[in-house]
Amino acid sequence: YRVRSSLGHTRLRLEAEISITDALLRNNGVYAASFRHGELPARPSMRLAVLACMDARLDPARALGLSEGDAHVIRNAGGVVTDDAIRSLSISQHHLATEEIVLLHHTQCGMQTFSDEEFAVAREHSRGLRPDWSAQTFTDLEDDLRESIRRIRASPFIPHKDRIRGFIYEVESGRIREVS
Repeated sequence: YRVRSSLGHTRLRLEAEISITDALLRNNGVYAASFRHGELPARPSMRLAVLACMDARLDPARALGLSEGDAHVIRNAGGVVTDDAIRSLSISQHHLATEEIVLLHHTQCGMQTFSDEEFAVAREHSRGLRPDWSAQTFTDLEDDLRESIRRIRASPFIPHKDRIRGFIYEVESGRIREVS
């Protein structure tokens, strides 16, 4: 049955025998029943790609006022410019005509609460081996945002580098502020 969330959204209330995934599939049925976006082109209408943290408190589309079809939204832990993020941004620019990139970090980020070494050691203790990749934690949001912009600008695979901007979303207020 349906209940309202703390944000006023109607959600399905889980019954003991229904998994969260099954409830999400029911939610999709409601969404699909009123779906009217089937004719949207694959190319984002704003020619924009957003790289943001995956934190559940941050909804990049809502925070930036985006609608379906406006932008590519790429998310990972910390909104870090990884090789895979570069891959996605490169495809976005080369094949889907985006020209502008917005990076979106946020306050109270979990990636600031541990180090790469702590993460690797914990995985080694719990799983018996260290990951062959870095968690890419950071201590300073603004410095990491500047480094992220630098990494994108340094990539030979990103053709449009003149409109890359970085912002910090404040989970306390919902506001974003630019980092220069």
